[in-house]
Amino acid sequence: MKKILVCGGAGYIGSHTCKALAEQGYDPVVLDDFSQGRREFVQWGNSITADLRDARATEQALRDVRPDAVAHFASLIAVGESTQDPLRYYQNNLTGTLNLLAAMHRVDCRKIVFSSSAAVYGEPTVSPITESARKEPINPYGRSKWMVEQILDDADFAYGIKSVRLRYFNAAGADAQARIGEAHEPETHLIPLILQTAAGARAEIEVFGTDYSTRDGTCIRDYVHVDDLAQAHLLALKYLDTGAGTLSCNLGSEQGFSVREVLVAAEKITAHKIKIKETDRRPGDPPVLIADSSLAKRKLGWAPKSSDLETILSSAWKWYLKNASPRT
Repeated sequence: MKKILVCGGAGYIGSHTCKALAEQGYDPVVLDDFSQGRREFVQWGNSITADLRDARATEQALRDVRPDAVAHFASLIAVGESTQDPLRYYQNNLTGTLNLLAAMHRVDCRKIVFSSSAAVYGEPTVSPITESARKEPINPYGRSKWMVEQILDDADFAYGIKSVRLRYFNAAGADAQARIGEAHEPETHLIPLILQTAAGARAEIEVFGTDYSTRDGTCIRDYVHVDDLAQAHLLALKYLDTGAGTLSCNLGSEQGFSVREVLVAAEKITAHKIKIKETDRRPGDPPVLIADSSLAKRKLGWAPKSSDLETILSSAWKWYLKNASPRT
């Protein structure tokens, strides 16, 4: 049974990946400082409480586990917060990764799957977005992800550490059995905010910009189910096991839904009217962000199976109702 060290495995995508790993016969071991992750999300495999910014603790964890490979999710992800406190983001996302790679090098672990982001592209001028698009991130969060990808190139050249960098578009949805789901503090993602509003936990949902050159004036985004993302990590590990080289690829459904379309679908799923507040555009919000995921399909054999909007919203709503207090 192959051991996989899952850094940030108590978080949203990390915990779903642990579930997928366990279901496929792997032995996931979670490494998390639990500053963002949830202890109740550690349901598959053992856990180690450690902070990647602590180089000694990180190396000790690698020596204790001796993993066959690493899956690295442990990063701060709030775009707005990254602009307000960039040094915190660079310290966490860069220093933590450097410590992890140094420890991997010392214990001779040569395979890592890295949780990257479509934020590396910044404000692309073409859609759908391919991996060859210019990398011009516009915030510290996106820059930290792009910097790590470049560091991984250097680690490959110098130490033979092979990596698959998975550039997520908009992760959404939850475990079909509602055991784990999306729960950030504070929450900044559209779908959970919409569901909170439907449940009465929020008075309204803000719609940032209604005058974009899109079919209904609101931004269009590519949503991909978290279980489909988790499956991509399993395929990436298998890809690395073949001895293939380092790879960067997009993960998206290749479909785009506008904010208004998500709202209409959410009202149907939840059977609640959702109050909206139209407001000005946010700086740096492109009108359309849709992935070209053909490389992941070709190289990894990946195909999203649960990324239709109804499945995403239904699974997220089921998890929310189980774990929050809905309105009466």
